[in-house]
Amino acid sequence: MRILSITAQKPNSTGSGVYLTELVKEYAAQGHEQAVVAGIYQDDVVELPKGVGFYPVYFESEKLPFPIVGMSDEMPYRSTRYCDMTPKMTDQFQKTFLEVIDSAIREFVPELILCHHLYLLTAIVREHFPKFCIYGFCHNTDLRQMVKTDLKRDYIREQIPKLDRIFVPQEAQREGVLQIYEADPVKIEAVGMGYNNKVFFFAGEKKNDGVTRLVFAGKIAEKKGVISLLRSLSVLYGRGINVKKDELIVQLAGSAGNQEEYVTIRNMAEECPYEVRFLGRLTQTELAKIYNESDIFVLPSFFDGLPLTIIEALACGDRIVVSDLPGIKEWLEEYAPGADVRYVRMPRMRNADEPVPESLPEFEERLADALSASIETKVRKRADVSRISWEGIARKVISTH
Repeated sequence: MRILSITAQKPNSTGSGVYLTELVKEYAAQGHEQAVVAGIYQDDVVELPKGVGFYPVYFESEKLPFPIVGMSDEMPYRSTRYCDMTPKMTDQFQKTFLEVIDSAIREFVPELILCHHLYLLTAIVREHFPKFCIYGFCHNTDLRQMVKTDLKRDYIREQIPKLDRIFVPQEAQREGVLQIYEADPVKIEAVGMGYNNKVFFFAGEKKNDGVTRLVFAGKIAEKKGVISLLRSLSVLYGRGINVKKDELIVQLAGSAGNQEEYVTIRNMAEECPYEVRFLGRLTQTELAKIYNESDIFVLPSFFDGLPLTIIEALACGDRIVVSDLPGIKEWLEEYAPGADVRYVRMPRMRNADEPVPESLPEFEERLADALSASIETKVRKRADVSRISWEGIARKVISTH
C-alpha cells in the first residue's frame, strides 16, 4: 500500500512525532511504500527509514516567516502558539502546506493518507482532498486546543467528522472526540500506544546501594507538574521520617518549555533538599539507559493522553508515580497488569490543563505520599508490557482500509 503521513510539526520530536515515526518504521518493515509531509526548520535533520519520501514544509522561511506552530503551548523547540495565529499567518500556513501536499499527492499518489492531530491541518487536508481515504489520529493536545483556542474552531468541527476513520489512544479521548467534533462513533477506534522494545527493555538488576533514583522525562514545564514535583520533594524531606538527603537523586530529562518557567524551575532545584540533575534532551537510547539506572519514574502532569514515557519506563523495570489522568489507570490495568503504579489524585482544574492554584498544596502532599510509598517498596516486580507494540497498532490501522 502507498501511505502518506502528514503532520504540521517535527517528526521524531514530542509524543505525536514519535508516534508518526514509529508507525512509518513499522510500515517500512511490512513493505509498504511511504512518504511524509512535516513542518521543520531548514537546519533540522529528519531520520526516516530508507526509501521513505520526505516533503518538508519549512518554517521561518519566506513563505512561512514564523516558528513551527505547536499543539502544546510550550514545545521543546522554537514554536508559535495556535492562539497567537493571525488571519495572515493562518493563510500562509494553509497555502504553504497545500502546495507541498499537492506535490506529494501528485508525485506519490497515495492510497491512504494518515493525518496526525485532529486540528487545523487535518481539517485542511480533508476539505481539499475529498476523494482520498484519510484517517486522523487524536493525540489529546488537539482536544485541548479545541477547548482553549478559537482559531477556525467551527471550520475544524465541520471537517474532522468527514474523516474516514479516527484513531484515539484510549476511551477517554473517544469521549472527547464525540463531544467536541460530534463524529460518528462507528468511525472512532481506540488503538493505544506502542513503544520500541528494541530500545526500551530491562537491562539487568537495579543498583542496591541505598540510594533511590527518581526520573522525570518530558518538557521541563509547570504544566508537566515539574514545579509541583520539586515542592513535593521539599514536603517529603520536611517530614523527616524516611528519606535522608543523600538517599535520593532526582533526574529531569527533557528540554525547556517556557524559558521563564525553566529559570524558575532551575532556581527551585537549587533550593531542593535532594540532588536534582538536569539531563537535557536525550536520545531514545540515552533515555533507556537512564530508565534502567532509575528506580521510579514520576509524571505529575496536569494534562496528557496516554504518555509514551510511562510505557517505556515500565519496560525498563521502573516503578511509576503518575497523576491520575483520565483513562490511564484503566488502560494500564488492561495492558500492563500487575505494574507497580501509584496514581495521584489530580488537583482541581480550570480549562483543560490549568490547576486551581489553591488546590496545589494538597496535590503536592498526595504526590509526596505516593513517592514515599514507592520509595519504601521492598518488592521489585516487572510489568508485563508484551501486549503493547507499534506493530500491533500499525496493523490495526491499515486493517480498516
